[in-house]
Amino acid sequence: MPLLIKRENDKNRYERERQQGLPGFELRHGVLMSLLYKAYATLSSGIFVAGLPAFWFYTRLTGRFRKGLEERLGLFPAQELRRCHPSRPIWIHAASLGEVRVARSIMNHLEKLVPDCTVILSTNTDHGHDLAHELFDTGSVVYAPFDFFLSVRKAISAVNPKVMVFLETEIWPAWITETHRRGIPCALIHGRISPRSIGKYLTFRPLFRDVLKHVNTFSMITEEDAQRIVDMGADPKRVEVNGNAKHDLLASQTDPAIEKRMQKLLCLKPSQPVLVGGSTREGEEEVLLEVYGKILKAFPETVLVIAPRHIVRTSHVENLVRQQGLESQLWTDLVRPGVERTAPVVIVNAFGDLFKIYSAGTVIFCGASLVPLGGQNPLEPAVWGKMVFYGPSMEDFLDARKLLEQEGAGVEVKNSDAFAEKSLFFLNHRDELRERGRRARDALLRNQGASERHARVLARLMRS
Repeated sequence: MPLLIKRENDKNRYERERQQGLPGFELRHGVLMSLLYKAYATLSSGIFVAGLPAFWFYTRLTGRFRKGLEERLGLFPAQELRRCHPSRPIWIHAASLGEVRVARSIMNHLEKLVPDCTVILSTNTDHGHDLAHELFDTGSVVYAPFDFFLSVRKAISAVNPKVMVFLETEIWPAWITETHRRGIPCALIHGRISPRSIGKYLTFRPLFRDVLKHVNTFSMITEEDAQRIVDMGADPKRVEVNGNAKHDLLASQTDPAIEKRMQKLLCLKPSQPVLVGGSTREGEEEVLLEVYGKILKAFPETVLVIAPRHIVRTSHVENLVRQQGLESQLWTDLVRPGVERTAPVVIVNAFGDLFKIYSAGTVIFCGASLVPLGGQNPLEPAVWGKMVFYGPSMEDFLDARKLLEQEGAGVEVKNSDAFAEKSLFFLNHRDELRERGRRARDALLRNQGASERHARVLARLMRS
């Protein structure tokens, strides 16, 4: 309730200042804002132009960012885009894998609400780009332009979208401003502003207030996200809360056949325990291995699966396992025909499989939470009916954490001792472990419908 009252006070104050023309209002909300954006554009342009030659050589030497470099510069294949989309499409920017999946979930509903709509989707990462090709038409997927005014101008001219949509926390000053200058409606959908990032945004609040005034509508995930975007300078009258579309997305991806395949790949016996550490960061693998050592004393057949968030750290994790006197196998070897798991530890060195692996887990830990990095999505294992362990740092998933803890299905552990103690308790009380996991899945299924609500916001914007 206090958040709602504060948002209403913000609305009243903003509207009162605007209507009464209080001294300094035009300066604060007009001239000063314009100067700040011009300063940003000048600085970013200077850095871009000065650094482009070095960046070009870097792409040639390392191969990174080489794929789609022309599109990142705004040189989109205009004729190809217009051939695939003769009418003006919706342009959705989804930075990486998670956002691409959300975009597909929202579009499933938008296509029903606006049957003649078509979409062009842009991504930042190669993995997001590849997934987008699977989920959307091939001609509809491009790399996002750099936030440099010439790049975004060229890209906007090539796409000529009916509506520009940014997902989650994608707030690009030049891109949004140039979109507004073309008279194209702009929306932030499935918006999320984490507690970790709000401080940085507020440091540059005058700039973001100038940028956010060009966004027509904000469809946020939680009330807290809505309050933070208002604190950054968004017009409160344009902000609404419509929930987490990932709840809908996850529920549609579970399949008992997946669980059976994962159990087969891991060569599991009935009731054999599996400890899964998902999306772990540096410093967390050591904790997992310490906990695993304690679990082995009571349950010697337990299998440990470690999925580091960045697969370039695979060799580092292998060394940690060896230092504990344990053997490991790589996930990419296990999925090859004829290869069986013989080692007690499996290291996941591929993208896209962790969600499936959660289905075979007994004790699940979500990483980036024992270190101050905001956590990973605990709903991914929860939708498989799993109780979830995580560390104190879950700032990026507070709504998911709250949902699970209300059902007793989310458990915070602060160190290896607490983690091992609670893991052993639930391994010795499997019925309670399964019951809490069931409650986790039921709670998630009760919170369906966000994708459609976000889609309705877009449909309303398109019609207006």
